[in-house]
Amino acid sequence: MPEGQQHRTCLVARELVRRWLCEEMKGRTVFASPDAVRDFLRIHFAGREYESFVVLFLDAQNRLIVADDMFRGTLTQTSVYPREIVKTALAANAAAVILSHNHPSGVPQPSRADEALTQTLKAALALVDVRVLDHIIVGGAGTLSFAERGLL
Repeated sequence: MPEGQQHRTCLVARELVRRWLCEEMKGRTVFASPDAVRDFLRIHFAGREYESFVVLFLDAQNRLIVADDMFRGTLTQTSVYPREIVKTALAANAAAVILSHNHPSGVPQPSRADEALTQTLKAALALVDVRVLDHIIVGGAGTLSFAERGLL
């Protein structure tokens, strides 16, 4: 199989697995299974050479409503707009969110900007009674949970 065709086949397969996982997560209690969230996010971000920011919008029982790839950036940064996340949370009637972004460098360590953004989003969403359950950074096969590190 030519290299280009093999790459396209891998992209299609990854997208099919991502969609299947998204459907599998709907109706489940996501917060009760952090490993399922991590697995979903690792597959979601696999192979991306640019930063992107995804928000998992959850209902009152912490079941997935929708996973929304909200912002796309460059190799080292993404612009995130709290207003857009609040608008989408209200439109989805979400009770909670899990924030996530990737580090294409493969190192899932949070920067000061990541920590400040998390606090800004937490405050903005609290104004409309939407809880931030976690912010997970994916770097290669590794992940870092803000909740587990006490950064929320």
